[in-house]
Amino acid sequence: MAAKAVDELTGKGILFKNLPQDLPVANKSKLVKVDAETNWTTLANDNEWLESDKLVIKPDQLIKRRGKLGLVAINQTLESAKLWFEKHNNKKVTVGKTEGVLKKFIVEPFVAHTMEEEHYLCMYSERNSDTILFYHEGGVDIGNVDSKASHIHVRSGDNIDNLDVKEKLLGEMHSKNKRLVESFIVSLYKVFKALHFTYLEINPLVVSKGQLYILDLAAKLDQCAEFQCSRAWGPVAFPPPFGREAYPEEAYIADLDAKSGASLKLTILNPNGRIWTMVAGGGASVVYSDTICQLGGSVELANYGEYSGAPSEQQTYDYARTILSLMTRSQHPDGKVLIIGGGIANFTNVASTFKGIVRALKEFHVKLQETNISIFVRRGGPNYQEGLRVMREVGHDLEVKMHVFGTETHMTAIVGMALGKTPIVQAHDPGHTANFLLGRGSAHNTTVKSREEVIPELSTPGVSRTSSMSRKEIGEKNQPEELVKRILKASSSTLFTNQTKAIIWGLQQKAVQGMLDFDFVCSRKSPSVAAMVYPFSADHKQKFYWGHKEIFIPVYAKMSDAMARHTDADVMISFASLRSAEESTVDALQYEQIRTIAIIAEGIPENTTRKLNNLAREKHVTMIGPATVGGIKPGCFKIGNTGGMMDNILASKLYRPGSVAYVSKSGGMSNELNNIISRSSDGVYEGIAIGGDRYPGTTFMDHINRYESDAAVKIIIVLGEVGGIDEYEICDAIKSKKLKKPVIAWCIGTCSTMFSSEVQFGHAGACANQENETSAAKNAALSDAGAHVPTSFDQLHEVIRTVYTDLVDQGVIIEQEEVPPPTVPMDYSWARELGLIRKPSSFMSSISDERGQELLYAGMPISKVFQEDIGIGGVLSLLWFQRRLPKYACKFFEHCLMMTADHGPAVSGAHNTIVCARAGKDLVSCLTSGLLTIGDRFGGALDGAARQFSAAYDKGMLPNEFVNDMRKQHKLIMGIGHRVKSINNPDKRVVILKDFVKASFPSTPLLDFALEVEKVTTSKKPNLILNVDGLIGVAFVDLLRGCGSFTNEEAQEYVDIGALNAIFVLGRSMGFIGHYLDQFRLKQGLYRHPWDDISYVLPENYS
Repeated sequence: MAAKAVDELTGKGILFKNLPQDLPVANKSKLVKVDAETNWTTLANDNEWLESDKLVIKPDQLIKRRGKLGLVAINQTLESAKLWFEKHNNKKVTVGKTEGVLKKFIVEPFVAHTMEEEHYLCMYSERNSDTILFYHEGGVDIGNVDSKASHIHVRSGDNIDNLDVKEKLLGEMHSKNKRLVESFIVSLYKVFKALHFTYLEINPLVVSKGQLYILDLAAKLDQCAEFQCSRAWGPVAFPPPFGREAYPEEAYIADLDAKSGASLKLTILNPNGRIWTMVAGGGASVVYSDTICQLGGSVELANYGEYSGAPSEQQTYDYARTILSLMTRSQHPDGKVLIIGGGIANFTNVASTFKGIVRALKEFHVKLQETNISIFVRRGGPNYQEGLRVMREVGHDLEVKMHVFGTETHMTAIVGMALGKTPIVQAHDPGHTANFLLGRGSAHNTTVKSREEVIPELSTPGVSRTSSMSRKEIGEKNQPEELVKRILKASSSTLFTNQTKAIIWGLQQKAVQGMLDFDFVCSRKSPSVAAMVYPFSADHKQKFYWGHKEIFIPVYAKMSDAMARHTDADVMISFASLRSAEESTVDALQYEQIRTIAIIAEGIPENTTRKLNNLAREKHVTMIGPATVGGIKPGCFKIGNTGGMMDNILASKLYRPGSVAYVSKSGGMSNELNNIISRSSDGVYEGIAIGGDRYPGTTFMDHINRYESDAAVKIIIVLGEVGGIDEYEICDAIKSKKLKKPVIAWCIGTCSTMFSSEVQFGHAGACANQENETSAAKNAALSDAGAHVPTSFDQLHEVIRTVYTDLVDQGVIIEQEEVPPPTVPMDYSWARELGLIRKPSSFMSSISDERGQELLYAGMPISKVFQEDIGIGGVLSLLWFQRRLPKYACKFFEHCLMMTADHGPAVSGAHNTIVCARAGKDLVSCLTSGLLTIGDRFGGALDGAARQFSAAYDKGMLPNEFVNDMRKQHKLIMGIGHRVKSINNPDKRVVILKDFVKASFPSTPLLDFALEVEKVTTSKKPNLILNVDGLIGVAFVDLLRGCGSFTNEEAQEYVDIGALNAIFVLGRSMGFIGHYLDQFRLKQGLYRHPWDDISYVLPENYS
């Protein structure tokens, strides 16, 4: 999410709704939209002014300079406006390099005015301030307003007053309208700030006869503020830029993104394109698009998008299915390619997300073959080896052309292969994650040479060097311990040492354990996490591992307690959500001990970020983020999930310092940089991802200045991106000689100039608003200033290697021997995930599964349960019998539940429930009290009747033989007899259920036998009828035996284990709950049984 343009109708609507009512802004309610669906007659009836006023009609599709293009019709009648609309609707027009179709228009009153009454007004936000521009002239011929207009720079968070406006903006304006415009600008700026506008241009603003007219308006809103401003904004849609259609698939992915903690983005550039991408990571997605365009694929690039932030398997499946659906709708004579790419993930389980992609590939496997699609995969991160193995298998099984690569291959090498620019090489099988962690003992035994031998033309060469100092710095002794001590004596600008302590906001157990494992492998003496803060629970302790040993880390409800008890903690890492990040950060800034704050959350409104930036600057606190994974200082400290899991930390040698420090906008690309740097030099000294928002807490230069003053840093790498101008500060520093160390820089997003319409990339700040914000312009400026700038991201590793080798040759860097890191035990859960261990389960369950994205009942997704409307009976068939039973069987269950729901308050179960309720007990206690009475004497006859009748029938006994046999055994026949009902006064429940069973069941042999028994028993006594319990029992057995879903053994097993009584228990629970609610509704007091209803029979003599 980012600053996004809204159409003129929306922008004006927000202003008209929220500007003070006493401001004389005219035509507030006179604005309508027209398109192909508009009924002009209805529109005129609903808006009488359309027939009484002269009108203006113009397209409303984010088109700049409409007047210059002849796309504004003025002084129109309703009829002529309609004719103009019919002429221009669906008309193709070209705006600059972009061709698009006119589809949406607005109509508003025409305002007759003179040129002297036109003015220009613009407001926009910058990093530290808001800028207000005003020029006393306006209209289409205004020219270069930046050079003409008066400016006010308002520090973010501050306000302006009428005097500011009068003195600084309105000097050349006609005096009679100054007071009115003063008030308007002050009020407009309040709305601009409060409603999170990032850009607002009115040209012209007409002031005529004491009225203000907003004629043309362009506006952008901070989409991240939607959760704060939804009421004030009203319904807001963010349209695509002119020249690009809005696709329902884009809206679908946007909806998924809004409902997810992950990030899911999709922009369709060319639905008939040959090259499709499915890239993990905001920064990586830009790099892949850059590479495709640099290799000549911009015309055939079909989409831009990304999935990141640890999406679930289901979310990845939905995303992949959408891409494949679009991709397979048309064929291409050369076939199509799908690039499933990504950097090295920090915390996303690659195997898990790939499972979602595999599901989608299997669903579309026929269309994949028909469309002749080739798939190229490159990925790294947690469990990536398993993910790649799964992808290779599915490619083989589906007979789809699939080429799969891991971290041994440069990130974008697959693009050249996919586009036929480079040969497709044999992929290296990375084996299993465990092979790296366990099979070789530890990472120091892995030589980079063996990796290079695998794919020498694609991999980045590695070295076996641990750290570096100049010859003068090293001295005679060269031991790792002394080296670390020297590094710790760096300048005061050092953010992290191997003694840094942090307080974590949020219960992020996985991230905290990752930090502790990093500490351990770096041979820190103590954990870097001092405490955690979580205001939604009481103070307690959480258990973690320090190597093999279990330790406890305190969790506090109040930050003040954490700070007071851990005064040595000077870093706060905030995992607070975008809604609570402001509060927690402001709270942390009150404590002088805090020197660094990292804010992980993405989607924080820009005004909030700028407020936090100002506070942090005032407190002299370094703020990393928002929208960042954090940073890492090998051998010392890492923020949260930075650096990924242990296999990547070992592979990239992040357990000890190197000579190269980097700063990046992208958090996802930071791990890729760790990989590239470790293979091209002696490794990383420090790496910071400042965050992808437009105004992160720190800039590139904030960290570069630290690196410049740190003697241990020999090379500085900058990974910038399209949007913003911070990279020009680096150019100035190099030119002025303030920055003397070698700088290697590359700005991603070079593809932005190759698209005909504006594309908002994955990061909020990744969008160029002017020429000098493009990546091409910044890369050129950096190169001119003297930075080492590769020709593409593909060549970055070569430039690093060249610069590094030169410094080694010059003696600036002295290579060190590799030092083995300690072995970090693997967590049980992760080892199990990797398939390294097995353990017998404590429980087994075969009826439901809640582990996936959707709850399963006996394998049936809950959505399907409702789609097919299987009802309560169908759910019982799944949960009790693990299969779909016939519809009549499900209906039988429901009949039984309804009939056994209640039998009045006098029966023992209901009586107990009532007595318990009147004692003031809770629902569960009262229900349990009633249920505990169920047994042979109350409600338990279902099982007994089923057993007795089925045993007699199976033995071939005649009804009278069965009755006589039971009498000889002095046993009652379960299910026979009723206290009130008789053969002459039948139980309606029995009649209804019996009729249903006879009409619905394919056969009823046991019921027929029971009815014959009833004839025998009622001949002796009329109330010895087949009662409800007996009928349900025998009918249930007929169902089990006759529906075709069970064997005789299975049917008997269900009778033996009490499945029939379950019907009574479930049904009667409804009645017991009803009695509980009834007693509380009637406000019945404690029950005491009357004395006169008790026979007291005491012994006459107690001795």
